[in-house]
Amino acid sequence: MLTLRVDADTVSRTRLAPSPASESIAWLKLTAASRRHPVFGDPGPLARASLAHPDVALLADLLPQNGDTYTPDLLTPQPGTDAQRRDLLDEQITQIEATAQDDLETQVFTYTRTHWNRPLPVATRRIAESGRMQRRLANGLARFWRDALCEGWPELRSIIDQDIAHRATAIATHGVGQALGALHPDMNWAGDAITLATSWNGEIDVTGRDLVLAPGVLNRPDVIIQVDTPAQFVLYYPAQRIGAGRDRRSGTIAHVVGNTRAALLADLETARSTTELATRIGCTPGTVSYHLSALHRASLVTRVRDGRYVLYQRTAHAAGLLEEARD
Repeated sequence: MLTLRVDADTVSRTRLAPSPASESIAWLKLTAASRRHPVFGDPGPLARASLAHPDVALLADLLPQNGDTYTPDLLTPQPGTDAQRRDLLDEQITQIEATAQDDLETQVFTYTRTHWNRPLPVATRRIAESGRMQRRLANGLARFWRDALCEGWPELRSIIDQDIAHRATAIATHGVGQALGALHPDMNWAGDAITLATSWNGEIDVTGRDLVLAPGVLNRPDVIIQVDTPAQFVLYYPAQRIGAGRDRRSGTIAHVVGNTRAALLADLETARSTTELATRIGCTPGTVSYHLSALHRASLVTRVRDGRYVLYQRTAHAAGLLEEARD
């Protein structure tokens, strides 16, 4: 059993917050391991195509594989207090870039050596030693979010916000202690500590730290404790009602590629230009161009020049995804 020793100061500063960085890392783990989420299914071709970017690949190099039990906390900074989605994500990306070199080396070198079943890749070690890793990890997270998750975030954020509202009501009605004990079957509140049923026995003193309770969707069903970064204390737990009202067979094309990209693919049985697509789906040409570029990198659309225009058309693979979504 793991015991997390808290004090009145920690309890008084307990708050609930979403963590876009944590959701991104969970989605990237599934993508890199070619696994499916139990509710949301396959991360999809856009997520896999994003792995080709060197900064996203570097981020994936720091994720656990084949029984490893550790993800560096610096990849999922403690969520701040900004209510807006972009502000919250941008704040976390800024924190990654501002990670102290000593903290990075402790997590990337020492903790991976302790908790991984494999050595850190030599190229990854060299990047960490160079002092450039923080900037590249921040860029990799921003890139993966933009390519693979931002379109689906409103659905995930809705689940998270509903859970936060439920927990806030429980805290107001029954108090922080009872609410903490109800987050997960493996968790308990012991009056001056949070206990978690694990295979590892130990005690960690987190007195004096803020406690952020972060409901997770893509980490389901795991409970994750984050205490390695100085002064940070985050407890990730599965949000309620994940998948409620969702078709659990194989997901929809909108989930796999996002709503805007799904609309573009549905309209690309015939080759069309960016301007024409923008008019048809009600987006700006710049927005359509951005999404078409992502779809092209994932081999879901082709593009050919016809005089002054570049025409896009969906590929056979994209047509197959649309057909699966209709079944």
